[in-house]
Amino acid sequence: MRLIDVIRGPSRPTQVQLRLRRRRAGALAVAAALAFLAGVLAGTGGRDGHGGAHGEAAGLGWHRHLPALMGRAAPDFEQRVREGAAIDRALRMTPFVRMAGRQHPLLALTFDDGPGPYTGRLLDELERLRVPGTFFVVGSQLPAFASQLRRELELGETIGDHTADHRDLTRLPARGQRAQIRANGRELSAYGVAWPRLFRPPYGAYDRTTHAVLGRERMLSVLWSVDSEDYARAGVRAIVRNVVDHAQPGAIVLMHDGGGDRTQTIAALPRIVGALRREGYRFVSVPRLLLQNPPPRDQQLPRGFNSAGAG
Repeated sequence: MRLIDVIRGPSRPTQVQLRLRRRRAGALAVAAALAFLAGVLAGTGGRDGHGGAHGEAAGLGWHRHLPALMGRAAPDFEQRVREGAAIDRALRMTPFVRMAGRQHPLLALTFDDGPGPYTGRLLDELERLRVPGTFFVVGSQLPAFASQLRRELELGETIGDHTADHRDLTRLPARGQRAQIRANGRELSAYGVAWPRLFRPPYGAYDRTTHAVLGRERMLSVLWSVDSEDYARAGVRAIVRNVVDHAQPGAIVLMHDGGGDRTQTIAALPRIVGALRREGYRFVSVPRLLLQNPPPRDQQLPRGFNSAGAG
C-alpha cells in the first residue's frame, strides 16, 4: 500500500474513519512544524559547540528568527543580516575599529561596564531621545541587573562582550583571555542575547593573543575615537564638551552606564544629542555605522591613545 493511500484512507470513509483522517492530518502538520523549527535551530544556533552562529545571519540567535518566521519584523531581520555582513567585511580588513568611515554624518554612542543601577534611567533617556545605544556588558553584572539587560533586548539595543570580570587581558595568557571572552558570551546567551559579534577590551588593553582569540570567535574589537571622560565625573558641561568638540562622521563615542555614579552621563545625553543633531549628525548603533560608513582598511591608534585607561 502506498503512503498516500495510508494518509487518505478509504475513498468512501465512515464518520469514524473521517475522525481518524483528521487526527492523522493534524499529527502530520505538528510533525512538519517541529521538523521545520528543528532545522531553524540547527541552522542558526550552533557555533562549533560554544554558542555562536555560522553563515550570513551569524549573531542573530535562533529566537530572533521566530518573528520573521511568523511573518513579523522581516525588515528588522533583514537589516540585522546586512549589519552582520558589514561586521564580517570589517573583520576581513582589520581586527579592530576605533572609528568608521566618513561617508555620512553618522556616529555611535557606546556604553561600557553595565548593566548597573543607572542603566534603566539611561535607557529611559535614550528611548525618549530616540537614540540607539551599543552596550558592552560585563558578565559579572548580570545576576544583579538582569532586568536592565532584558530591557536592552526589548528596545533592540546592540549588546557586545566586555569580558566576564572586566580583566586586563594583556595580563592573562591565551587560555585566560579565551575564558574571559567566551564565558561572557555564554552568559549573555543564557539571558537570551545572540552570541555577540562585537567586543570591547577592558581599559582598551589588548595584544596579539586577544585578536587571535577574537578572530576564532568572529568578534570585532571596537575601540573609540571620542572619549567622553564621563568616568572622571568632571561635570555635565565637561562631558558634553568632550563629545561635541571631537565629533566627526564615523565617530565611536565612549561612555558608561556602569562602573560608578552615572547621573552626570544621563544628564549630559540630551545636551549632546541636541547639539550634534543641530550640526546635522544622526545617531546609529555600531553595526549600522559599519554598514553605512564602512571603516577604512588601515586603522591606526593615535599616540597616547587611552592614557587614562578608560573602557
